[in-house]
Amino acid sequence: MNRRQFLAGAAAAPFALHHVVARADGRARALALVTADTEAHVVAVDPHAGRVSWRLATVAGPRSIESVARRAAVVAHTTEGRVSLLGARPLGVRRMLRGFSEPRYTAARRDGRHVYVTDSKLGEVATIDMQAGRVIRRTAVGELARHVSLAPEGRTLWVALGSKARLVAALDVTDATRPRLLGTARPPFLAHDVGFSPEGRWVWATPGDRRPVAIHDRATRRFRARLRAGAPPQHVTFLGGTAYVTSGDDGSFRVHDVATGRLLRTTPVPAGSYNVQQGFELVLTPSLDEGTVCVLGPRGDLRHELRVARSSHDACLVVA
Repeated sequence: MNRRQFLAGAAAAPFALHHVVARADGRARALALVTADTEAHVVAVDPHAGRVSWRLATVAGPRSIESVARRAAVVAHTTEGRVSLLGARPLGVRRMLRGFSEPRYTAARRDGRHVYVTDSKLGEVATIDMQAGRVIRRTAVGELARHVSLAPEGRTLWVALGSKARLVAALDVTDATRPRLLGTARPPFLAHDVGFSPEGRWVWATPGDRRPVAIHDRATRRFRARLRAGAPPQHVTFLGGTAYVTSGDDGSFRVHDVATGRLLRTTPVPAGSYNVQQGFELVLTPSLDEGTVCVLGPRGDLRHELRVARSSHDACLVVA
């Protein structure tokens, strides 16, 4: 397919996508969005059928993607210094935001109104008003701001300051439009990813330099426990009482009980499957090395392994 045909198909995507993935009874269903970071598009996948539904053209370098209240998504184009705001029904680019230096990752509030995007080079968290389609505030947090996680009730935001971070910044976001830096936590290793447990009491920090995962008390920011894990760097997400930790370097997907930390299952996935996200009782992990996306069930059972691009950096789930 030549570029003109590709772009023409992308322009028609909002209508084609809704038709392709709608359930037979007319009700909405889940749609997985996967970034093809070296090919400048987002791949829409039906996670239940395990097939590509469409491809949506974007500007170069779509890296991370985050669902916003399952109705929209935010794509960070790190090398381009841009952020795309996507609508999900129908799927399409609603707004392109400039003025970033190296946008990295996004955390979204449950109401879908405000999201927080880390800007690594500027050492900031940018607050975006999704309704207005613009950045409304920038908050300095420290150099190399990268992975970010929002507490379930939406009052606290943690940011790893680097891919091998000595410090993790904590912000008060009780006022969604005015994040306030509270201080920093120092993990017992160089941290990579951070994630709040579902009840909000604990913060899991995965390492960028070694195997154990550290668990911190959210209120005191103190280290409490560590768990064995795969090769670094690792990423973490949660669904109910279960934690999922991916290790792209050794191709492992580990399932833990949140309450005890006990390892419940390990599922092999393609090498390079680093990022991990969940939704609709499904878990996604895309592969940078293989260009695949794996769809797993809540118990860590592999439902589909689908090659969608040359390289797939991140994925999320929205309502189609």
